[in-house]
Amino acid sequence: MDRPRAPARARVEGWVTRGAVTIRPGAMRLGGWRAIYFGAPVTLDASCRAAVDAGASTIEAILARHEPVYGINTGFGKLASVRIPDADLATLQRNLVLSHAAGVGEALPEAVVRLAMALKVASLGQGASGVRFAMLEHLMACLQRGLVPVVPAQGSCGASGDLAPLAHLAAALIGVGECTLGTELMPAADALARIELAPLALGPKEGLALLNGTQVSTALALAGLFEAERVFQAALVTGALSTDAAKGSDGPFDPRIQAVRRHRGQSEVACALRGLMLGSAIRASHLTNDDRVQDPYCLRCQPQVMGACLDLLRQAAATLETEADGVSDNPLVFADDGEVISGGNFHAEPVAFAADMIAMALCEIGSLAERRIAMLVDPALSGLPAFLTPRPGLNSGFMIPQVTAAALVSENKQRAYPASVDSIPTSANQEDHVSMATHGARRLLPMVANVGNVVAIEVLAAAQGCDFHAPMRSSEPLERARALVRARIAHLEDDRYLAPEIAFAAELVRNGVLTNVVAVALPSVLEPEYDP
Repeated sequence: MDRPRAPARARVEGWVTRGAVTIRPGAMRLGGWRAIYFGAPVTLDASCRAAVDAGASTIEAILARHEPVYGINTGFGKLASVRIPDADLATLQRNLVLSHAAGVGEALPEAVVRLAMALKVASLGQGASGVRFAMLEHLMACLQRGLVPVVPAQGSCGASGDLAPLAHLAAALIGVGECTLGTELMPAADALARIELAPLALGPKEGLALLNGTQVSTALALAGLFEAERVFQAALVTGALSTDAAKGSDGPFDPRIQAVRRHRGQSEVACALRGLMLGSAIRASHLTNDDRVQDPYCLRCQPQVMGACLDLLRQAAATLETEADGVSDNPLVFADDGEVISGGNFHAEPVAFAADMIAMALCEIGSLAERRIAMLVDPALSGLPAFLTPRPGLNSGFMIPQVTAAALVSENKQRAYPASVDSIPTSANQEDHVSMATHGARRLLPMVANVGNVVAIEVLAAAQGCDFHAPMRSSEPLERARALVRARIAHLEDDRYLAPEIAFAAELVRNGVLTNVVAVALPSVLEPEYDP
């Protein structure tokens, strides 16, 4: 079965970029990060160089005065009181990277690592980290030439920065570890040579600046947010289609109901549902002489539940936009005052809270969709044939797809336990409270995949349900969605092998084709467009 095509991405031709996003340190919007995550090439606003050079000069001045400053000429963490001679400062930074590259587990997705690299550039580019501009140029060259470090997913508690994963990222820059270049996996030193870059020689504080920060946690949380937006919008389409399949009422979507509740997300979801169902002949067929007084909550309360999810995702988005625009290094360099101050910006508690919000929203999006599937297969609730098959008994129809959806929803419930309430001391109790933001954000992409599969099952079930109302048709937007499915997947007359059909529908959800085809403005978590 052919896979549906995703929307076109910006292209990289050689080392020349088209449709590139310009990284403007301290002045980025989430739309820019979203474009980078989905594959847009990047450039760097060169105007940041003055601030970066000023920070680097401040470090040089401190070294010239032989002042002891944490992370520049001292040990790290519990060893901060150990003074390091000037002759060993470069070795200190290299040792820091090598010793901290202790991650385990599967590699992070390349899109996430690439986003983390761009986030690191934006942080370093604000001049508060004391690094040379050459480091930013090195990172940008890797990004522009397609070199992506292999970063193990596990090993960060999200407190003193994402130390282990960022150490693996940093190690690749100095020629240690592995990278992917295009479709090839190779040693980092070979990859650097292939793109005509020498391994980065770290100066004072530069290893620490690469390791300290929340960029991996933030990249994972942003990836979860961007993918969650797609499944959220797809669930609005499938929810409207299920409402028609069950001959449900659009009365609960009346704008007056939403107005008195006053929640923005609720009003926007109701408006989208009205737009999706506008002109449905199925809906018109039971406007009168319908004995049912009220629909089940999975239909009737879509504005309230999905609207709350939208509001929650937007709260998380606001937090992550601020985090992505900030500096989470330590210590921080304030060039105007000639000072270096040690603090705790590396603590990823805001990211942990945002990741927990996204996880909760994903749980509810999937839960409501699964309840609609369960309603559709139940003839007592939907009025449709049992399990949506013309000959129940001989055929099981959508019996087990509903079970699959239920299993996925329960799995997400288990994953949604708040990561931010957990903590465990590390580094001999020097780091005695940690955020757990990294694994709190890392669970989001698998959760999105689960919800995507639930919504995929729903679109198949809802399309099947509407088939039983022929020759009546749904609205034009929903008929476009149904036609998209039916172009590859026939009406289920008798039982057949369903797994490839669910996978195909899940791809329609994941790549945004299902939401694009309806041509109805759907609520967005982020700003709809980004001007690079």
